[in-house]
Amino acid sequence: MRLFPQFKIAAGGLRTHKSRSALTILGIVIGIMAIIMVMAIGKGAEDLILDQIRGMGSRTLSVEPGRMPQGLSDFAEVYTESLKDREVTAIKNKNNVRGNNEVAPFVYMNGTISYQNEKMRTLIEGADQLWMDIMDVEPEEGAMFSDSDVKQMARVAVIGSNVKEELFGDSDAIGQRIKIKNINVKVIGVLPPTGVKMMMDVDDIVVMPYTTVQKILMGISHYHAILVEAETEELVPLIAEDIKITLREMHGITDPDKDDFHVGTMEDAMEIIGSVTSVLTLLLIAVAAISLLVGGIGIMNIMLVSVTERTREIGLRKAIGATKTDIITQFLIEAVILTILGGIIGIAIGAALTWVVGFGIREIGGFVSWRFFFPMSAVALGVGVAAAIGLIFGLYPARQAASKSPIEALRYE
Repeated sequence: MRLFPQFKIAAGGLRTHKSRSALTILGIVIGIMAIIMVMAIGKGAEDLILDQIRGMGSRTLSVEPGRMPQGLSDFAEVYTESLKDREVTAIKNKNNVRGNNEVAPFVYMNGTISYQNEKMRTLIEGADQLWMDIMDVEPEEGAMFSDSDVKQMARVAVIGSNVKEELFGDSDAIGQRIKIKNINVKVIGVLPPTGVKMMMDVDDIVVMPYTTVQKILMGISHYHAILVEAETEELVPLIAEDIKITLREMHGITDPDKDDFHVGTMEDAMEIIGSVTSVLTLLLIAVAAISLLVGGIGIMNIMLVSVTERTREIGLRKAIGATKTDIITQFLIEAVILTILGGIIGIAIGAALTWVVGFGIREIGGFVSWRFFFPMSAVALGVGVAAAIGLIFGLYPARQAASKSPIEALRYE
């Protein structure tokens, strides 16, 4: 028998049992939807994070205290207070670290800031102009604090747009004094609405001279990180190695596994992020595959019930000349139609929900650089997987139907 008549017969059988068909494909819809969302959102998240890292610039390195953890049990032991003024001075020395263009330490803390009766809790960043250059942002009102302000531990701040709105509303913030830990701090600049950069919400931030935050607000002598800008991108590996040699000599370290610091470059970060997102995507797809497996088993069970209910129909078709191959083909087509239909619905719902999630991330989360991804490979995968499930889980019921004796089938009540 030709395939098209078989298709018409199978489609007619499915239309006769619409409710059952809808329930049968539910597991497939959920599974395919999950796979589409995981692939699309995973790709969007990976590109967003990589864009944030690229925002550092290819010439930027970061030196952070503590060695890279060697395992889960090692995390609690890696943090140190190993980066202080003498480390900054040593890294700035071009006899030690060749090709460094600029070196800037920074510290950060969470704190409550207030103005008159208004209060809010936010991130307070201790930095200098290099930090602003890397973030690629400058005040749209007022000005950035100077190197002189850094040296003098000036009590001045540049605030994000949300901070300005929260504390001052429509009033002018420049020249006003906010309180941080009962210390009066003069607002000298307001940043433009920027969103999230380098995984940091620039709109909800207070930037002050790092010396002020370190010495006056936090009362510490160490730094949370040191940013180093290379003269050229080609010098980044050389600078990273020079920093390691310099700090190991200063700290008396001979075994690199005992480092009390680690040096990161943009390439390192991108490689780590790529690996992590790939593993997470595979894990989430594996979870979604469980839903597909459950959906496949559900299809097999429903098809077996359908075979039992349609025993007389099978017997009648065999009595008028249908072969085993015809019966198997009919029930396989029914199973594949169900799963492909479920796959198409799952793809459509997955795409819609991905767009909604992306809209929320962009508009509510502040990640303005988030882009909607809907890879065609996901569509092909979704349809292909759905069809494969229909063939695999529909084969047993189809064989059961084909094996029925026409005489016994016609006697079935």
